[in-house]
Amino acid sequence: MPLMKFHVLKGRTPAEIDQLLDAAHEAMLRAFKVPARDRYQILVEHEPTHLRALDTGLDIPRTEKFVLLEVVSRPRSREAKLAFYEILCAEWQDKCGIAPSDVMISFVQNTDDDWSFGNGRAQFVTGEL
Repeated sequence: MPLMKFHVLKGRTPAEIDQLLDAAHEAMLRAFKVPARDRYQILVEHEPTHLRALDTGLDIPRTEKFVLLEVVSRPRSREAKLAFYEILCAEWQDKCGIAPSDVMISFVQNTDDDWSFGNGRAQFVTGEL
């Protein structure tokens, strides 16, 4: 857990998508110290006319490699989030050729009783996790 939702423009190859998802998982492992099998990722491809992400007036250039990442997670420390931002941008730049200016990340925070991993139970609440 966290649940990572990637929004990208159509046009990446399956190999590029694998690299993007693998690098994001590595960044999450390093920043949040979660187990390796804690991997929940959804990638949605959008037509160029269906995804708009300007720069909030910060003069940040965007290209066709832009990725908007939503991270749904239990509370994380400020330090862990800041580390994640840096690690993820470095991983994507190194392994995927995605410039840090093409990365936008937003966290959506929830609590232990907001998660059920299956079997009709809330494993964080029951103590199974």
